[in-house]
Parts: sequence; structure tokens; C-alpha cells
Amino acid sequence: MNEKKPLWPVASLLVLTGFNLFDYLDRTILASVLPRVREDLGLTYQQGGSLTTAFMLGYFLTSPIFGYLGDRVPRRWLITAGVAVWSLGTLLSGKAPGFGTLLAFRALVGFGEASFGTISPSWIADLFPTARRNNAITIFYFAIPVGSAIGYVLGGWIAVHYGWRAAFGFAGFAGLALAGALLLLREPPRGASDRVAVAAHGTVVGWSVYRELARFPRYVLVVLGYTAQTFAMGGFQNWAPTFLCEVHGMKLDAADLFFGGSLAATGLVATLAGGFTATWWQRRTGMGYAWVLALSAAAAAPVAFAAFSVTDLNFARTLLVLAMFLLFLSTGPVNTLILETVPIHMRASSMAASIFVIHLFGDLWSPQFVGYLSDRWGGLQRAVLWVLPIALVVSAFFWSWLVWWTKREKAAAASA
Repeated sequence: MNEKKPLWPVASLLVLTGFNLFDYLDRTILASVLPRVREDLGLTYQQGGSLTTAFMLGYFLTSPIFGYLGDRVPRRWLITAGVAVWSLGTLLSGKAPGFGTLLAFRALVGFGEASFGTISPSWIADLFPTARRNNAITIFYFAIPVGSAIGYVLGGWIAVHYGWRAAFGFAGFAGLALAGALLLLREPPRGASDRVAVAAHGTVVGWSVYRELARFPRYVLVVLGYTAQTFAMGGFQNWAPTFLCEVHGMKLDAADLFFGGSLAATGLVATLAGGFTATWWQRRTGMGYAWVLALSAAAAAPVAFAAFSVTDLNFARTLLVLAMFLLFLSTGPVNTLILETVPIHMRASSMAASIFVIHLFGDLWSPQFVGYLSDRWGGLQRAVLWVLPIALVVSAFFWSWLVWWTKREKAAAASA
């Protein structure tokens, strides 16, 4: 019956992608208004960074719970509740009277987004067969740069004209109004697009599913490289508008507009280009996903170092755009590999475990760490210059190791 309705998977993908856009809009609103929040509430750099840390705590600490549930119970209600909760947290962020309450509301946003971010990719994997899956995942994740860009541009504009609290209020009300649309989606059976029964692959009982994930070397290497990249991107995205304001003298709304516009343009083009190229490469060699990850990280590291070190504003902006383009090339393939390097019945759990690890060791503390170094070193430039490019070198190392391991597995399979 479902095979006679080819528009159903596409329509579901578009709806989920739309909500993923809201997901990243709501989480980046904070960075776009952070200078005004710090000024209004009297926060240090480190306290400003800890607001993102609070979001990440709510996000990654609860993701294993939603991963466990996502492999076992109906997913539609879980992701609908997640959208409603994160939108409420965003709305309340604009009402926070002080630092402590704002920390709590940002953690609530993270809690809601954990449900949606953990479960939605496994839903999409069940909608599309292997040959089309990476392209579908790529489309879903192109909402990252677009949603983030809208968050920066819209948040900065509203903050300048109506105040930073109004920016949170707009985003929160919009999410609450639209959350019910997810209940209209029809949930696919687990493993439907693979044409196999999930039960045929066995079932990992209880929470031991997370221990079992360590038995898949390619999955481990994907996540380790992703963790290092997330560390770099988390620190940069949180402080980028502030960096442009303080180091290069741009006005806040101009910095937000530039960074948001660049994020949208480069992210959209690079996410789609990297995803579709990786699909083409993968079909011909079986190595496309791994190579796109390794090459993009290796190229981004020196470009990022140059972007943070040059003194000319126009040159710095050009290099920042190029660095963002290179980083977004891996968006689709990395998430596809997270799903495809483990058995079908572990997909939601694999996504949950990756979310837990990349945020625990990545952007949970990188914004605060950059803020800490900025306070100690008397400015932001040295902190981003020495911390973030080094993290990208680490990412390139693990993803290059992934290329080697994938070649090894292919050679072993060919000789068997």
C-alpha cells in the first residue's frame, strides 16, 4: 500500500526538515543576541559561554533516553512533545529575569531538542532505501545552516529593533503554534526501507545497546572525528558574531547579517554538494562517505587558522566563508554513516550515543572554554585562533583513520 504512494516519504521528509530548521533557529538565537544579553544581565565571557553549555547539558544528557525509546516505542508522539518543549523553553528564555533562570530555560530547550534530534534521523532512514538514504539525510540536515542563519539574522535584527527578549519570544511562539503538524505524519515500520524485519537482526536488550555500539569500529571512528569537529564548530558558532564585533569592529546587526547570510549560503550549497557528491562517490567505490569526511576536515583546519589570524576584515570574511563551506561538506555523509555502520535495530540508539558523545566532549564546553581563555588572555582572538583549528586537525586524523579502516574492510570482504 505504501509503495503506491511515493509522495508520502517525500512529504514526511519535508515536514521533518522544516522542523529541523526551527530546531537550529531556536538554538542559535542565543548566539545572535549574546552581546546584548551579556550587557543587560552583566555577564562575563565565561558566563555567556555557559548559557550554551546549559543547552547542551539538557540536550546530550537526555538523548540516550530518547534513543532507547526511539528504538522501542512509537516515535510520532515523542518528537511532537520534543518540539513543544523546546519551543516553550525558547519562549521562557525571553522572560528570564537573570542568569540562573536563563540557564534553566536553555537546558529545557536542549531537553526538547534531544527528542527530535535523536529520533527523526532513524525515521527518515526507514522512509528511504540505501541508495537514496544519504540524499534524504542530506536534505534533512541542510536545515542546519539555513535554520542557524535565520536564527542569526532574525535574532540580530529583532534584538537591535525590539530587544533580545523579543527575539526569543518570536521563535518560541512560532514553534508552539506549528508543533501539532507532526501528528499528521504516518510513521513507517522500523526497517521498512531495508525490506527486512528488524527482529531478524536480533534485539539488544535494555541499556546494553550502548555498550554494544563500541563493537563497531567504523561507527566509533565516525563519532570520534565528529566530536572534534563539533568542538570546533560549537566554539566558533557561539562566538563568531562577537569575534567580528570585537576584533574587526563590525556592528552587531551587521556581524549577525554577514555571518547568518554566509552560513545560509555556504551551508546550503556545501551540505547539498557534499551529500550528493558523497552518494555518487559511494555508489562507485564504496568509499565516498569516508573520503568526504576526511578531506573536508583536513582542508578546513588551515583555512580556519588563517581566518582567525589575518587583520584585514575583507580577507578574514572571505576565509571564514571558505572555512564554513568546507565544514558543511560532511553534514550528510557523517549522519548517514552513524545510521549505516550499525544494525537496523540500533539506529535510534546509535544516533543518541553519537549526540551524547559529540556534545559531552565537543560543544558542551567549547564555548565556555573559549570564553574562559578569552577572559584570561584579555581578548577573544587568541582563544579562537589556537583552540578551534587544532580541533579540526584532530577531526581529520580520526576520519582519515576511517578511510583506512573502510579500505581494510573492503579488501577483506573481496578476498573472502
